[in-house]
Amino acid sequence: MRAIPSLKISISGVRGIVGDSLTPELLTRFSQAFGTYLGSGAIVVGRDTRTSGEMVRQAVVAGLMSAGCRIVDAGICPTSTVQFLVRRLRAAGGIAITASHNPPEWNALKFVGPDALFLSAARGRELLDIYYQGDYTKVRSPRVRKVEAMPGALDLHVAAVVEALGALASGDQRVRVVLDACNGAGSIVGPRLLEALGAEVIGINTTPDGRFARSAEPTPENLAALCAAVREHRADVGFAQDMDADRLAIVSERGVAVGEERTLLLAVEQVLAKTLGAVVANLATTHALELVAGRFGCAVYRTKVGEANVTEGMLRYKAVIGGEGNGGVIYPAINFARDSLVGMGLVLHRLAASGRTVSELVAALPPREMVKIQFPCPSQRLAELVRRARHHYADFPLDLRDGVKVTQPGGWFILRGSNTEPVVRVVAEAADEASARALAERVRDQVTQWLA
Repeated sequence: MRAIPSLKISISGVRGIVGDSLTPELLTRFSQAFGTYLGSGAIVVGRDTRTSGEMVRQAVVAGLMSAGCRIVDAGICPTSTVQFLVRRLRAAGGIAITASHNPPEWNALKFVGPDALFLSAARGRELLDIYYQGDYTKVRSPRVRKVEAMPGALDLHVAAVVEALGALASGDQRVRVVLDACNGAGSIVGPRLLEALGAEVIGINTTPDGRFARSAEPTPENLAALCAAVREHRADVGFAQDMDADRLAIVSERGVAVGEERTLLLAVEQVLAKTLGAVVANLATTHALELVAGRFGCAVYRTKVGEANVTEGMLRYKAVIGGEGNGGVIYPAINFARDSLVGMGLVLHRLAASGRTVSELVAALPPREMVKIQFPCPSQRLAELVRRARHHYADFPLDLRDGVKVTQPGGWFILRGSNTEPVVRVVAEAADEASARALAERVRDQVTQWLA
């Protein structure tokens, strides 16, 4: 069998290019394997709005039905809603159909266990063993169950967030929010949540048709339309989601994208101001987190990249909040998942509690700037790159838990292969953007030489 470079099987699930590596046969087999792994209990299925979503859903349903599973169909919803429902319904597991921030030609399956968390590395290997062995549970016709639609799934998620955080205090003027949902899974539930919190909502790219109005990753370079809309409508804040609405980026009242890293910092400030406790984040998240948590006398613990790794660390250290610097906020008091709905609620309450603008809150954060670069890299070369980087930077403090993280005077960087795309990523942080960019570009140039 030929190698298929676009197929990625990792702790983040299985993803690939539709019609190339991601075929109906593969999707059905993975779903059969998952149904075999979990048994005949209820499986929650939800999807983002990608145009391939319905095709993928039908393949998933076929595989799960053939294994005798009871399927609860949440329809178009954020990945975090699937996880919320698994916990709420005490289901056996869930499948979120989404390729998150990947380009539109991609789609993916994310597997959720009975604890409503993504499968750990060990459990993922168990699922893969079943998949490769091909010995799946197959029920006869009388035991094939019907699909159960759950039209109220989004309302349950919204109610949980509002109940936990409370609505914003009513006043003469409601907070004005512009939401850019990238025409993805947040298009329906995002405005609904913001209105329930008491905000005035102006939506752009909130048609849930899966047509990418911008690149799905909510990084500053992709948020020009949102920045312009915030200025045009004189909004207090702008929010941007990716296609499955697990990530959240913020635009200030001045129409400036402040970077996804600061989403987690503002959420952490809001939570620790009320509840002291440990914070967990991945190795590629800003080091400003230690300084923010330190103001409250709280510790920060680091894990490998990936939501499953972060949530595993949060359980170990009994964290009150955690997440990833790509805009993923995990607040277990509401939903043990990266959840942009929870992130929006926490940030709005931070604004209300402080009485300050987004720009003022950001200015009060520790001065750190990050630059992220990625470029194609054959999977078979990744181990070589890590090995060469380990030796090349051996004179500096190294963290080898996930690729190579190097701490140097004035900054740090991490070099690692992506779990979701056939690329290598370099993330660098320093006191200012110019220094961070220079550091990231030096590493990129060195890696490019090794790849030549």
